Amino acid sequence: MRAHDVVILGGGHNGLTAAAYLARAGLDVLLLERDDHLGGAAVSAEAFEGVEARLSRYSYLVSLLPARIVEELGLELELVRRRFSSYTPDPANPARGLLVDRDADGTALAAAFARVGAEADVAAWRELGADIAGLATALFPTLTEPLPTREEARALVGDERVWRDVVERPLGETVDSRFASDLVRGIVATDGLIGTFTSLDDPALDANRCFLYHVIGGGTGDWDVPVGGMGAVTGELERVARASGATLLTGAEVLGASPAGGVRYRDASGEHVVAAGTILANVAPAVLDRLLAVGAPAPEESAQDAGAEASAPRVQAPFAEDRVPGVPPVVLERLRHLDTPEGAQVKVNLLLTRLPRLRDPEVVPEQAFAGTFHINELESQLEGAFRAAARGAIPDPLPCEIYCHTLSDPTILSPELAASGAHTLTVFGLHAADRLGERFGADELRERLQQAVLDSLDSVLAEPIAEVIARDAAGRPCIETKTTRDLEAALAMPGGHIFHGPLSWPWAEPGRPLATAAERWGVATAHERILLCGSGAVRGGAVSGVGGQNAAMAVLESRD
Repeated sequence: MRAHDVVILGGGHNGLTAAAYLARAGLDVLLLERDDHLGGAAVSAEAFEGVEARLSRYSYLVSLLPARIVEELGLELELVRRRFSSYTPDPANPARGLLVDRDADGTALAAAFARVGAEADVAAWRELGADIAGLATALFPTLTEPLPTREEARALVGDERVWRDVVERPLGETVDSRFASDLVRGIVATDGLIGTFTSLDDPALDANRCFLYHVIGGGTGDWDVPVGGMGAVTGELERVARASGATLLTGAEVLGASPAGGVRYRDASGEHVVAAGTILANVAPAVLDRLLAVGAPAPEESAQDAGAEASAPRVQAPFAEDRVPGVPPVVLERLRHLDTPEGAQVKVNLLLTRLPRLRDPEVVPEQAFAGTFHINELESQLEGAFRAAARGAIPDPLPCEIYCHTLSDPTILSPELAASGAHTLTVFGLHAADRLGERFGADELRERLQQAVLDSLDSVLAEPIAEVIARDAAGRPCIETKTTRDLEAALAMPGGHIFHGPLSWPWAEPGRPLATAAERWGVATAHERILLCGSGAVRGGAVSGVGGQNAAMAVLESRD
């Protein structure tokens, strides 16, 4: 049996990050990826036949990737800051909308809020911005260090009001107490619902954890555009990992793993078994459990014994019955105790011949689409969409967010395509829960959600979006829709959950053991020789490399 210091299961960006760090430290690293390419969800691809447009097919923006990882690994990346933060048309009157310009002075900002009747929220908006800046400055640097305790994190934040509003009470209560406008409340609240199926008023605080990760990135909370698309990020990680001596195998499907260090995989030449001093799981915890249940031969134990011990499922506090009106408690309880995580989003990629016209006469498309374009995301609409999806219905209207990569970075298009005025649009639909696939089936669900996205867009545009969708070489509309079922099939993300499961606070809660290096870095499993190195780690989720860096640091610390 061939032996390696470290075997990494999965070639997503976190696995590549771990491989680069560990190979640079002189360890013998083998990474196994079932697909024919590396990068996982952070890839660029030509999605439309005969069209030279390399889309960020799944993940699409960078916020949480620390400069420390970029600098330590020598990654050659260019990230572009977007001038406009967001544009949000008023669903009741799409001829007016709130454009948040980063360069706007106080007078211009007040005028922008006044256009949508939210002038009373200007001071609270500025105050929240200052609070988030302080939160990001305090907490973001801790992501690449051993876990602080909850009390240490609280001391770093310092401001008790900010700690209470973000960490201790439901996000819905916080936005309701700070803002009067339904529209402004929705803009703030959406950061707590990206890939997270929950009510804003849920006392389990899933929305709060999601919100925290979305506002602390880079120490500023800014979401940047990777020049060349997301594939440029993972391409650099691959380059550094290979140059450092890591062995990266594609077309290698992991079939089973053993707590004693055995890994069984299959490639074009057949089945193989290797031994690892440490196994790093760059897969969802639920996938790791399945691999352990299958097992793999290892010197220390048999394959039969390998799956006997599986990590315990996460147990969360029950819903309070009076916190989410309109949804039966039994439905809410089901969200907590699913054996498989439940994703709740749909992603639609489009190539347009030009940007569509808006109903708003005072905002041009180049401004509206340059930041995050919020559609039907009033706080009341977000809560209504959650209740609809919890009942098994597709929300109508479907809350959506749009991002246009090509306004910031046209390099993903061929020069001819860029010169023609073409643009890409990425639409992220919220509360498109995986359970909907049980009712409609994978293909029907994709069709229904795609139409729901197009209908939502049309509700705020001055022309049907279909009129500006480009055609591929075969004459088909350039539109690609990815549901939770599609993510599970393509990326082995159980339930299509983009974070591999519920997010954790980025610190050690009281009572959490911190005796081992893996525990201190938030990557421990129930097995000493198996560590998490992906989004399922304590500080996983999003394109950050933090899970991979944390796992690598734990391995190196344990060898000292």
